[in-house]
Amino acid sequence: MKRMVKNLLPALYLMVVAFSAASCNKTQAAPAAASAPAGQPVDLTYAAEKSLPSVVYIKSVINSKTQTVEYSDPFEDFFSDPFGGFFGRGQGGNNGTRKRQVQTPKRAAAGSGVIISADGYIVTNNHVVDGADELTVTLNENSKEYSARIIGADKTTDLALIKIDAKDLPAITIANSDDVKVGEWVLAVGNPLGLNNTVTAGIVSAKARSMGQGVSSMIQTDAAINQGNSGGALVNTRGELIGINAMIYSQTGSNIGYGFAIPTSIVNKAVDDFKKYGSYQRAMIGIQGMDVKNYVDAMKDQDKDVQDFGTMEGIYIDKVVEDGAAADAGLQEGDVLTHIDGQKVKQFGELQAIIAQKRPGDKVKITYLRNKKEKTTTLTLKNEQGNTKVVKNADVDVLGIDVRPVTDSQKKQLEISYGLEVLKVSGGKMKEAGVPRGFIIQVVNDQPMRSFDDLQQAVKDAQDQMLVIKGIFPTGKRGGFVVYLQNE
Repeated sequence: MKRMVKNLLPALYLMVVAFSAASCNKTQAAPAAASAPAGQPVDLTYAAEKSLPSVVYIKSVINSKTQTVEYSDPFEDFFSDPFGGFFGRGQGGNNGTRKRQVQTPKRAAAGSGVIISADGYIVTNNHVVDGADELTVTLNENSKEYSARIIGADKTTDLALIKIDAKDLPAITIANSDDVKVGEWVLAVGNPLGLNNTVTAGIVSAKARSMGQGVSSMIQTDAAINQGNSGGALVNTRGELIGINAMIYSQTGSNIGYGFAIPTSIVNKAVDDFKKYGSYQRAMIGIQGMDVKNYVDAMKDQDKDVQDFGTMEGIYIDKVVEDGAAADAGLQEGDVLTHIDGQKVKQFGELQAIIAQKRPGDKVKITYLRNKKEKTTTLTLKNEQGNTKVVKNADVDVLGIDVRPVTDSQKKQLEISYGLEVLKVSGGKMKEAGVPRGFIIQVVNDQPMRSFDDLQQAVKDAQDQMLVIKGIFPTGKRGGFVVYLQNE
């Protein structure tokens, strides 16, 4: 279970998330539980009985591995040369840096998952299955145990779809999380702290909580969520799934009344993407911004003059990303985004929730204020590579980077005509090779890199599973890296 150990995050986020309506396999809707009169206790036994059979225990195992690591011994060069490198050995040597092989221990972790179809598809959190060599799924009440395989996973949304070979499983009914109301009763179902088949109750404390550049537009609940609840179900009083439990907000690591679940509007889209493409399809509006109210408050705190935007609701655009969808549509810094496709947005979490129906290439109608005058435009959402294509799972994923073609200003500044800028290094072979964020890849294995497809093809065509990369650092210095696609 991830821990949220900082204050609620600053309101400035890069809008990189886009979602779409999707078709998870659903069971027939359960009959509605009798609604209690206003102010009267709610009977949650029906919800527990309906949802418990659909929640599973997931055990992940990361096997022991041999890894090559670097270690530093500042005296090694000195004592191996009685003159301490005086005659050049120390200067031309490795400065006390050595490599050695270490054996990592076998590790096991546990979490929860939710059966969403009778034929064995199960939703859980990415961090429950990330890096696992073995996955074991145990059904409710330890009735049966299965080996599972990963269909797709995404770190940013913290969602994963796994599959077991089984039939006639008790799939949960999936509700529309957009219909959830603040204050309604919910149950968190999972396997917390090693206590299998546990149900805790609470209410929906808030909706559309933005939790940084990762999972967005979360459902907040005070139903107790602890370690092991990750990937479990948040259900309504009818036992229908409204969210996947993902994280807590705590300085101790235990529940203190702030838990967060990924709403089904996002889950459905992720599942559909994993099934169709093998990876999550994330679109970018191409802005950095914050709630107007938060921006105004920040300016007042700094004793700065505050502009009259004509509203205190909406998203203040602090920056427009070059060559992004918003820039192409003519949006500017200082604009206030108020509606998307006719739906009002008051805060960033609502903006992210609305984009939940979209993929790269989709068009959205934007309403915004500029100098208090309302304007509308249509923009086409882009993917992380800066184009509108759907990104299919490919061998390039092993690199662990996001790239985009260099912008016109970069071409002019660096006096180049092409290249791929490394936007993010999240792990994988590029991180192992030391490729930094901001590095511009120009040539891979003697082939020019003008597009993401070029890089993808270079990985597929790599001889001896090795990439020789040449390019330019952000400072303008030219350099290169050798990337091994397989472990030594």
